[in-house]
Amino acid sequence: MAKDKSTFLLPRGATGFLRPKDGPLPDTDLRAFRTALYAVARTTGGRVGEVEEQAYPRTFHSASVHDGTDENIILCHAHYPWVAFATERRDWYDEEFAAPPPWAQTFTDEGFLVFARERLTTPLSGVDTSVLTQGEWRQVRSYGITTLGGLLFNAWD
Repeated sequence: MAKDKSTFLLPRGATGFLRPKDGPLPDTDLRAFRTALYAVARTTGGRVGEVEEQAYPRTFHSASVHDGTDENIILCHAHYPWVAFATERRDWYDEEFAAPPPWAQTFTDEGFLVFARERLTTPLSGVDTSVLTQGEWRQVRSYGITTLGGLLFNAWD
């Protein structure tokens, strides 16, 4: 995968920070996320576990799906229809992402962008971060965030 700056352009609000002069951030449709979770459960013959809605200061919803073999942790960005996978629930992530399981296509079919682990662990030097404000950069440095996934799936305040 190419690591040039054009691989991923961060939109305003990707970090979860709001500048009042820019207006409110978009919201990911939580109902659509739940619909996708139950579609996965039907596809795999598994079941949906706990769904935890985003709460300040986290920038994401989280859920689990038991696919008959494993428990899979699914992260859904609160402001953009982006999905990532992890091996454990945490309040923030940097490199602790898992590869999407074979059934992740179900999320794509439901209108979500599924991030590969390789994309999420891309160093910030490989991401177009021109939209980030000085305040966001302060948080990045303060929390030691080094990856795209850390920028997107975080709990800074």
